[in-house]
Amino acid sequence: MSHECSLVREMQVRPGSTADWRCLEMFHYRSSKPGAVRKIFALVRGEELCGVIIYNYPPLTCSGRRIVLPGLKPKQLNSQLSMIGRVVVHPKYRSVGLGAKLIRETLALAGTGCVELVAVMAKYNQFAEKAGMRLILFQEPGKEALNISSVLEELGFNVKLLGSGSYILKVLEKLSPGELRRLRDVFAKNCHPRLMKEISVNRHKAFATRAEYIAGLEAADLVKLASLIRVVGLLLQVKAYLFWQK
Repeated sequence: MSHECSLVREMQVRPGSTADWRCLEMFHYRSSKPGAVRKIFALVRGEELCGVIIYNYPPLTCSGRRIVLPGLKPKQLNSQLSMIGRVVVHPKYRSVGLGAKLIRETLALAGTGCVELVAVMAKYNQFAEKAGMRLILFQEPGKEALNISSVLEELGFNVKLLGSGSYILKVLEKLSPGELRRLRDVFAKNCHPRLMKEISVNRHKAFATRAEYIAGLEAADLVKLASLIRVVGLLLQVKAYLFWQK
């Protein structure tokens, strides 16, 4: 057996906490906060924290879900389905299969009979499939994100750089009042649940209402507009949708 395999055998999964997540969140490729948390599990080697997985309550809509759970009603979502929101492994222990181990050993502990995962990285690394999840489809960007990105390009944004908050702010600072008006209008016309969540000012609510979203857009300063544009950058990414059923 290789040294890496012996390391994996030394690691155990235990119930985790937000404190565990905060210890490793800097190593995750997405900087945004995870959604409404259902459960957290940690992977440890003795007292050393090696990895964390977060299970969230599912969003209201997800295109891949229509294929695997076509008759699922919104009121049944929370009781029947969880979503893997984050999987992060300490860089010291990457490339030895710990991502798959975290998923494989916690799927049945999530508290629901079904689990879904939507991830960009799953296109390039089959860790979730190795853990027993099934690849259903690749989700292309939705029309809302495409409509907004078209206007962003016309306003001078390079959509390949929308992951950089500093870049977005620099472009925003050069826009005229009329161009900023056009930007707010295209966001208003292309309301997306993830954008509504970003604009919400009530931490106890998962999403803003449409009226709150529009009001938030009108009140948004350049920093808030930059955060919305960063979300568009995420929405433009092609993501894999994977599913597991007990």
